[in-house]
Amino acid sequence: MSDRRRTPANGRVALTHLQGMVQAERYVDGTPMQIITPVADICSAPEGPRDRQVIYGAEVLVLEPNDGWSFIQAKDDGYVGYVRTEAIGPLIQHNQIVSAPATHAYTRADLKSAEVMGLSHGSRLRVVGAEGNFFETAEGWFVPRQHLRAFNAPMRDPATVAQLFFGVPYLWGGNSIWGIDCSGLVQAACRACGIDCPGDSDMQAAELGNALPAGTPLQRGDLVFWKGHVAMMVDDQVLIHANAHTMSVAYEPLDAAIFRIGAAGDGPVTVTRRITQPA
Repeated sequence: MSDRRRTPANGRVALTHLQGMVQAERYVDGTPMQIITPVADICSAPEGPRDRQVIYGAEVLVLEPNDGWSFIQAKDDGYVGYVRTEAIGPLIQHNQIVSAPATHAYTRADLKSAEVMGLSHGSRLRVVGAEGNFFETAEGWFVPRQHLRAFNAPMRDPATVAQLFFGVPYLWGGNSIWGIDCSGLVQAACRACGIDCPGDSDMQAAELGNALPAGTPLQRGDLVFWKGHVAMMVDDQVLIHANAHTMSVAYEPLDAAIFRIGAAGDGPVTVTRRITQPA
């Protein structure tokens, strides 16, 4: 329990199952809730720097609301931190997910009506009805049918999902179509395909898929890791990654990336890994 990023305890409060393992003033079961803003930062402390992000519909376990901030653990990857309380609301059962790079929620089933908010790829919704080319959500919004898929029908190719983010601006700790980093891109790609994926590149390098023996020919969907960075292969020679070199999600030949990153002083490839689709 030494990694604070996945240890739901802050000294004042901890989850009940940690009693006897970590010190806290009180132990709680937490309250399941969800994110109700398009995107919300998970911060290391109230008003602290962003570690990661969660997007609309993501389930979080709230351990402690306090002075405008809530100490939470994200259900999908166990990431722990502080989210503004205004970004959290009651949990609903989702049955659809945004499969397009992004979409809008509208006030009416009319593409000329006012939009309520933008929704990133991966946002989760509960659809309760349909009207024309729109689905109606539990919130009373209308979202284009073409931009949604059933929540229980994962996509099949993580690289295809990663390619949906081509050109998205680089954002440290970002997890949405409005800004994403290297590990956020890999997580979005895996998550859309029903593959469990931790949030940061060091975790992914240690836990995601299977490490490949040195010299193994790479294929579409394989992951290439450097210290503090990860990219996904789109074929046997070209990768896609969110990177600070172009400040965007971009394609780059593998050999060129290896040379450039090494020349910048960031070291060699540390491991390559292959992820597989769940049965």
